[in-house]
Amino acid sequence: MRILAVDTSSAVATAAVLEDEKLISEEIVNNKLTHSQTIMPMIKSVLEKSELSADDIDVFAAVTGPGSFTGLRIGVSAVKALAHATGKPCVAVSTLEAMAYNFVFSDKLICPIMDARRGEVYNAVYRFNDGVIEEVIGARAVTLEECCADIKELGEKTVFLGDGVPVFEERIREILGELALLAPPNLNAQMAASAAVAAKHKDVVEYTRLAPVYLRKSQAERERESRKGE
Repeated sequence: MRILAVDTSSAVATAAVLEDEKLISEEIVNNKLTHSQTIMPMIKSVLEKSELSADDIDVFAAVTGPGSFTGLRIGVSAVKALAHATGKPCVAVSTLEAMAYNFVFSDKLICPIMDARRGEVYNAVYRFNDGVIEEVIGARAVTLEECCADIKELGEKTVFLGDGVPVFEERIREILGELALLAPPNLNAQMAASAAVAAKHKDVVEYTRLAPVYLRKSQAERERESRKGE
């Protein structure tokens, strides 16, 4: 089975083609470029390097959130367009779960944290048992202090990864000490290959059912509600 996976949930844009147990092609860019300008050329590139066309793909996987509201819409829309044009099914993959696959077979807890602004992080906690992922704490938007308090209560060494790590590194170490392990740069960011592997374990859906998962209201919505309240 050939899977084309796309992740535009953060500042990172990434696309990959996975065929059965073989990663054929992957591209990752994390350099402040606009996803609306980069993701379609990136998809075209990974397909060309794989010597495939969109029609050769069996399943299109989109990372659906949480993450950047605009970024998620761009990636999900790209996947929906490809699935619609080719008549192929889609798979929705959680951003946080896909990131956990960066550390498959780790015997530590895995805690992706994405900077959600306003002092919060998008967060979940996973563990792997014999290569199978288990959700310990589900996806949520919480303060870093709440996230670290839960890790302290679990009492296990935990790998932190995601764009929240460089933002909150000092505070994580201060609260958790030796319980906290911080991912190195090569494993810290979103990777479409990890999303593709996660997609293998998901049910397929029609492209019309693919939608972003935001976890909380956008800043524009919050500001509008605040104005109404005033």
